[in-house]
Amino acid sequence: MFKKTALATALSTAALVGVSQAQAADYVVDTDGQHAFIQFKINHLGYSYILGNFESFEGRFYYAADNLEASSVEMEVDVTSLNSNHAERDRHFLSDDFLSAGDYPSATFVSTGFTPNGDSEGVLTGDLTLKGETREIEMPVTLMGEGEDPWGNYRAGFEGSTTLALADYGIDMSDFPEVMHDLELYVTFEGVRQ
Repeated sequence: MFKKTALATALSTAALVGVSQAQAADYVVDTDGQHAFIQFKINHLGYSYILGNFESFEGRFYYAADNLEASSVEMEVDVTSLNSNHAERDRHFLSDDFLSAGDYPSATFVSTGFTPNGDSEGVLTGDLTLKGETREIEMPVTLMGEGEDPWGNYRAGFEGSTTLALADYGIDMSDFPEVMHDLELYVTFEGVRQ
């Protein structure tokens, strides 16, 4: 069964950008080759930032250069693969205090539309489901490049970012300073045309 993604949400985002060389085709996000990343950044008490990523996810997108309305993206992220480079903090993030990963081990993103904004940029709209809550998000995305790789595959690479209000996903940050109430999500990835 194909997985979709939340904080990955965005991975597929840029895949919908108006790319002149792209043919209408299905692409699979290249996680096997480690050419895809879902990262997050959150303020820590107003003094610094906590950076982290999700190490396990998968996704695919369909891109039709001559019919952007037909383009689509689906992603799924393994929430339990969160890594902020501090095991004790990661356990806290995954606990019921924040992500409740035991009850909600995955996050998904399913696109609902794309609005081009030039030849290599646009805004991806879609439903992000995290911790059992689904919210529509918008993510500006940029085409980084496309073409044949040295092994005969055709690739397209994108990046995008958005800001999530944690309260929208049932994550109570009321005991923390207001600067910690939002999380910045950044995704970058290559897709391999099938």
